[in-house]
Amino acid sequence: EVQLVESGGGLVQAGGSLRLSCAASGFTSDDYAIGWFRQAPGKEREGVSCLSTSDGSTYYTASVKGRFTISRDNAKNTVYLQMNSLKPEDTAVYYCAALGGFAKCVARLTRPDRNYGGMNYWGEGTPVTVSS
Repeated sequence: EVQLVESGGGLVQAGGSLRLSCAASGFTSDDYAIGWFRQAPGKEREGVSCLSTSDGSTYYTASVKGRFTISRDNAKNTVYLQMNSLKPEDTAVYYCAALGGFAKCVARLTRPDRNYGGMNYWGEGTPVTVSS
């Protein structure tokens, strides 16, 4: 059974940092992508970042580029999202998803509501609150 479990969320002041983790288990293939998405209260889900598990390629949306870093620890089957210089507008529930390939993950960053086919597993989310 495929599982994704996020952790690391919490309350932080503006300008601070948090590192989110996405622990993956149950995968039989290593050719997929992990995406981070977020959903603020009353808003639609939006894409944050993608990482390819096959070659380590990464992609960031404009709102987080330069502040967030996605990385992986293959030995721990865990993908991280290091979030620096946090802003109040980063407040949201953060979700990780295992999607069917890097290109599909990147496409989904701009259309989180659209399923491009293939792998589509999501975690339960971890809340992040950035106070001003």
